[in-house]
Amino acid sequence: MSQLENILQHNREFVENKAYDPYKANRYPLKKLLVVTCMDTRLVELLPRALNLKNGDAKVLKTAGALICQPYGSIMRSVLVAVTKLEAQEIMVVGHHDCGMVGLTAETVLEELTERGITDADLTRLSEAGVDVGTWLCGCKDVETGVMESVKMIQNHPLLPKDVLVHGLVIHPETGELTLLHDGRK
Repeated sequence: MSQLENILQHNREFVENKAYDPYKANRYPLKKLLVVTCMDTRLVELLPRALNLKNGDAKVLKTAGALICQPYGSIMRSVLVAVTKLEAQEIMVVGHHDCGMVGLTAETVLEELTERGITDADLTRLSEAGVDVGTWLCGCKDVETGVMESVKMIQNHPLLPKDVLVHGLVIHPETGELTLLHDGRK
């Protein structure tokens, strides 16, 4: 069953009661910060609190494992837009312990997709379009490696201005404790 009707009903009440007032913010991040992190549900409220971020302080991009796998994909495009058009001057890539992307292989994802109706013809079309599904669907060896690969992808991008700081961190998904892997100031 879809949650859509519940969400739409709540939204009508939210707007009618002007419950949005406490969340008003400028489109530019007050702390001039972009956070690239995982879409893990444990981080939805924990991460901003652990980073002392309030609504409007930072732009936040969420992707599985905080992984940026393609230098010219939509995540990297969003990073460049945040830096050039939205005044972000500092980027934090924040992965987390106990991440589902650690050790994930394309084979396990493809097996489940096949069970849910994806055909060999679908996979052939992707291959013909130049998509290496085996690489595209992979996770990372460990969270630290995944974070550092994303940091390097951003830092080494030919369109990233050299004055942008890029940091790498790992957060504990239960305590919010941060471990610094890469200090972009050095």
